[in-house]
Amino acid sequence: MPAGDATRAPLRIAVIGGGPGGLYAAALLKRLDPAREITLWERNAPDDTFGFGVVLSDETLGGIEHADPAVYRALRAEFVRWDDIDIVHRGRTLTSGGHGFAALGRRRLLEILHERCHELGVDLRFRAEAPPAAELAAAHDLVIAADGVHSLTREAHAAHFAPRITQHRCRYIWLAADFAFDAFRFEISETEHGVMQLHGYPYAADASTVIVEMREEVWEAAGLAALDERASAESCAKIFSDALGGRPLRGNNSSWTAFRTVVNERWSYGNTVLLGDAAHTAHFSIGSGTKLAVEDALALAACIEEQPDLPAALGAYESERRPVVASTQRAAAASLRWFEDLARYLDQPARQFAFNLLTRSRRVTHDNLRLRDPGFTDAVEREFGCEPGTPPMFTPFRLRGLELKNRVVVSPMDMYSAVDGVPGDFHLVHLGARALGGAGLVMTEMVCVSPEGRITPGCTGLYTPEQAASWRRIVDFVHTRAPGTAFGVQLGHSGRKGSTRLMWDGMDQPLDTGNWPVAAASPLPYLPGVSQIPHALDRTELDGIRAQFTAAARRAADCGFDLLELHCAHGYLLSGFLSPLTNQRTDGYGGSLAARLRFPLEVFDAVRESWPAERPLTVRLSATDWAEGGTTAEDAVEIARAFAAHGADAIDVSTGQVVAEERPEFGRSYQTPYADRIRNALSVPVVAVGAISSWDDVNSLLLAGRTDLCALARPHLYDPHWTLHAAAEQGYTGPGASWPLPYRAGSRTPPTGRTDAPRPRLSLN
Repeated sequence: MPAGDATRAPLRIAVIGGGPGGLYAAALLKRLDPAREITLWERNAPDDTFGFGVVLSDETLGGIEHADPAVYRALRAEFVRWDDIDIVHRGRTLTSGGHGFAALGRRRLLEILHERCHELGVDLRFRAEAPPAAELAAAHDLVIAADGVHSLTREAHAAHFAPRITQHRCRYIWLAADFAFDAFRFEISETEHGVMQLHGYPYAADASTVIVEMREEVWEAAGLAALDERASAESCAKIFSDALGGRPLRGNNSSWTAFRTVVNERWSYGNTVLLGDAAHTAHFSIGSGTKLAVEDALALAACIEEQPDLPAALGAYESERRPVVASTQRAAAASLRWFEDLARYLDQPARQFAFNLLTRSRRVTHDNLRLRDPGFTDAVEREFGCEPGTPPMFTPFRLRGLELKNRVVVSPMDMYSAVDGVPGDFHLVHLGARALGGAGLVMTEMVCVSPEGRITPGCTGLYTPEQAASWRRIVDFVHTRAPGTAFGVQLGHSGRKGSTRLMWDGMDQPLDTGNWPVAAASPLPYLPGVSQIPHALDRTELDGIRAQFTAAARRAADCGFDLLELHCAHGYLLSGFLSPLTNQRTDGYGGSLAARLRFPLEVFDAVRESWPAERPLTVRLSATDWAEGGTTAEDAVEIARAFAAHGADAIDVSTGQVVAEERPEFGRSYQTPYADRIRNALSVPVVAVGAISSWDDVNSLLLAGRTDLCALARPHLYDPHWTLHAAAEQGYTGPGASWPLPYRAGSRTPPTGRTDAPRPRLSLN
């Protein structure tokens, strides 16, 4: 276990790594307490550096200004600033302004930090390998490991830090041009070998960073893998000759590499702490590496000053920084994947492509892009088909013979409040309220096709005349009292996830009494040792279940539902046939993906035949199982392709809930990339779901061409009138959001307390 006196403030500090994060941490800690003895080891020479320009945000600069005005003044004098982003799409340049960037050369940044460390008395040891981290920990109060993405400190204590390192699918190289771009520039070259992209930005009055990136298979096919630094620079300059005006590119110890995302379970071990790329990395396409390292240094120094001892300081540092870093890494992962799959979007209209690129990380959205550059956003909206003054979410959308007044869907939400499968007054009020709330389409919860197909005793059904009569009452209310709102039914069978308690009594837990037998593709329990072992369905039973679906579909048509959705997601019966983790059959319904699709497609075909031809039929899928060996995003595209070929009018793209051991990557709009992938691979309409919580998200997803409809669940539990309130907040009063006559007086945001009182004109001392 590392040594060090945790009861006193650290006076002897070792820093491993002379990048911006390590240098700035050393400078801050020395400035805060000149008595500290701080030594920094850097294996390279003082003027060795990799890469060229560094981009810092105003937020980061504000932290630097507050913590060390001397460093801030030196940086400010060097900055190159610009506002525009240029996106070149098939020869056409689209410009978006108002973004506000500041950059300087990485070498100059290091020089400024070197000078500051020397002024303060930090012992900088260049061309020197740091002693092993354990040795430093025994001789110092604090060891800061800022030794980069290939951190030897992290690897030496890997059992404790528990790093997870993911290598990605693109190759890239950092180069420079001896002229300044006048904007942040993205340019795409569609070569015979595949798509290549350039990221370029100025970092001095006469210099720009140029990053060239492409999928690994493109890099290999183009012969770039065999080239040295000079030949690579020459080849890239030829490929992007138009962007560079025929000028050359140069390297600086530049080589082709694949980006590695670093995540650690823990950031400190005894008195050793990770900082910057040693602790975490985020893809360069959101310009975050140096920014995160500098912010880490600021937070670490502040926590050491504020906390009573070192363990508390290191705990506070990680608690403060981890959520920020996780959010940045999610945004960076979205951006990284967008560029990995860039070829998928090239056929989009130019402005939509540009908007898609700008909003790829989900940090830039429709609303804040409108603030930055309203002219650009207006042009994107016109190209999308928005009438003047109409937000994208309030444009109509047609599925077969059904026209939806807007793009908002109330997602299916199980209420567990039925008696013997019969929806009652609760369902009338619940679904009626959401229909009055302005959404274009309101979906029922999963309506079960048989008693044994229920999840819980509280689930609704459509297998008796009494259930059908109760549903007809609700449908009639929606159509009468919320004209223009479409009402859809989702049909499903619980499979191995049935015969469980109500959600609030223990989700997925077996009933205490009254259990019914469950059935599935294979005899695999959902929760091993807890759930029932399901019966594997035979041919006769499969025919019977298919008949139950068709009977329910006919009843749904008679009830007057406008749309029917077949539930093939979340580990329920049909989903259980699709996933290789839950389907281990050896007959014609198991094995290959085509065989696993066989029964769900048989059910779909039977339902389509029983459902009126003019009414749309959609399918909900789990596009990934979030588990090793399960359904992949590539599988999901093929599953969606099969359903579309059989006549599905749209694919409702959800994820997970198939196996209990799943590990979802939760976050804002975290499931929407799967809808995006299916839509842009197949040109089939999709419904996006998954932590879409704001009308700004909805508008952004639609304008970027990632989805056609957005389904929201929890926001509609919080606010049944979510859609109408979104219209009011955007100042929209058109046909896409019509207030019920009794509610029209509430269509304006209520006034709040007065905020316009006169401000004091004089201050007397």
